[in-house]
Amino acid sequence: MFVRVLFLLLLALEIGATCWLYFAPRAPLTEAPAADPGVAKLVLLSETDHSAPAATRTPPKAPSDPARETCLSIGAFATQADVRAAVKALTPLVARIQFRETRVTEVRGYWVYLPAPGNRERALDIARQLSSKGISDYYVVTAGEQPNAISLGLFREQANADKRLGEIRALGFKPEVIRRSDEVPIYWVDYAQSGDTPVDWRAQVPARSELHAQPIDCF
Repeated sequence: MFVRVLFLLLLALEIGATCWLYFAPRAPLTEAPAADPGVAKLVLLSETDHSAPAATRTPPKAPSDPARETCLSIGAFATQADVRAAVKALTPLVARIQFRETRVTEVRGYWVYLPAPGNRERALDIARQLSSKGISDYYVVTAGEQPNAISLGLFREQANADKRLGEIRALGFKPEVIRRSDEVPIYWVDYAQSGDTPVDWRAQVPARSELHAQPIDCF
């Protein structure tokens, strides 16, 4: 009797499980992606909505015509601060702008002197001769490139140096003069402008009489 009941119970469980598997709701199948991630989905021309307005595109800015440009160079500026101020003032008004550096030789002064004799004793003897003739503003060089030379003055203007030369020569000496100079940087601002709208650069750059503009090849 017990075995029969157990058999009927197992049979009922099997029938119930089969019915659940058959009648249970199924999850909808997931549609496979039409393309790889990041790739736009292919749309047929017939599927597009012709009534939707096309996306507007901003037309690219027309480049300036190099044939109508004029290029000028302004200078010379003595310091980087001056050239930076000029570039800042002119940049909004021109098509292109740049600055550059060149170097020039600048005269620092003129040195009048008597060349060094053979030794220090001879140099001191010449100095005493100068003193005896009323020349007191001299100096016997003790070091540097020309030790024992007798310095007769350093002058900013050549005219003053020439005057000193004549004075010493009149006393029977043979002075010489050396022009002292250094290489110094100077700066230029180059810019390109439209031929129809010339830029009044003097109205933008601080007034300086030494500045001038000259045409250059466009860059």
